[in-house]
Amino acid sequence: MHILIADKLSSPAISRLEQLGARITFKPDLSAAELPGQVADVEVLIVRSTKVTAAAIAAAPLLALIIRAGAGVNTIDLAAAGERAIHVANCPGRNTDAVAELTIGLLIAADRRIVDATGDLRAGRWRKKEYGQANGLKGRTLGIIGLGAIGKAVAARAKGLQMQVIAWSRSLTEETAEELGICRADSPLTVAEQADAVCIHLAAASETEYLIDAAFLEKMKRGAILVNTARGEVVDSAAVMAAVRNKGIRYAADVFENEPAGGEAEFAATDFAALITATPHIGASTEQASEAIAEEVVRIVASYRRSGKPLNAVNVCAKSKAIRSLVVRHYNRIGVLAGVLDRLKDAGINVEEMENTIFEGGLAASCTLQLDEEPARELIAAIGKAENIIQVMLK
Repeated sequence: MHILIADKLSSPAISRLEQLGARITFKPDLSAAELPGQVADVEVLIVRSTKVTAAAIAAAPLLALIIRAGAGVNTIDLAAAGERAIHVANCPGRNTDAVAELTIGLLIAADRRIVDATGDLRAGRWRKKEYGQANGLKGRTLGIIGLGAIGKAVAARAKGLQMQVIAWSRSLTEETAEELGICRADSPLTVAEQADAVCIHLAAASETEYLIDAAFLEKMKRGAILVNTARGEVVDSAAVMAAVRNKGIRYAADVFENEPAGGEAEFAATDFAALITATPHIGASTEQASEAIAEEVVRIVASYRRSGKPLNAVNVCAKSKAIRSLVVRHYNRIGVLAGVLDRLKDAGINVEEMENTIFEGGLAASCTLQLDEEPARELIAAIGKAENIIQVMLK
């Protein structure tokens, strides 16, 4: 098994991958443009910031697994991977604490204008009168858009600052909100209207693109704080710039639209950055988070090595098109299942999923096949009469 690691990964993690019997190629500085030329014999690709394009996938005939050493997978062409039956897996929840900590840091920095004050001091300007004006966070209301693991971690930390919390999430119920000690909003606009500060914790997807738009910003209080440590595409940057200039909104961001990939690059949005509090997508970049992610990467590779099914696969159908289940109890002999599959093929029936369980002693097994059509009684009877078949049942 040849593994290409195209981003940073800790030495202990690399050693553990080698102990699994893998041959490792470690090239942490590969760009998206260079990647297609490096994957000809790669079976497992591990990336973090490096984009995996359709061109890279097409250039990798042996590729079976792509691992994003992080949570989001928007840097990977999922459609191209799916067309080639390539698993894409990620490491959800392993960077939760790191991102939550940075979110709170940006929130405080925006309230106290720490970046601007530091810039003035470095330029030799002492402006205590200017920067002594801050709203403070105690008793204020923090709005959270997206209440997954990171959103919940931010809520817990905000309560530690004695803030009130109101949140919106598609899956948030009144019961869950009560358990967490927060208020549930019925829409993002309700959060915008009621909160003194808002934090964004949504994945990048078609339904979340520009969710934070001019209408959302219009609902926010004058001088309110908006923090984005999720994805740049969730926020309309042009609308934010207008709100910063015209409404005094304080924007703090760790992520940007069309941000550079990799660790070192030119950054074009300098006019935007000059208006806000910002960091260069470092939310998950702590030693604690890096080690937790590295451990999860090893677990994913180990599960793939053992069973062919990696943990945390994100591009597998949640629900197949199967309409009926065919259970075939059979003796564990060579060619038995091949015969069953041949009969289904001749009948024009596709097997959407298949699982074969071997019983203690290895003499017999039970195979469940998820079918996209209901087989005729004659077909079931024919399968049941075949050699080494114990019983056939349609479920």
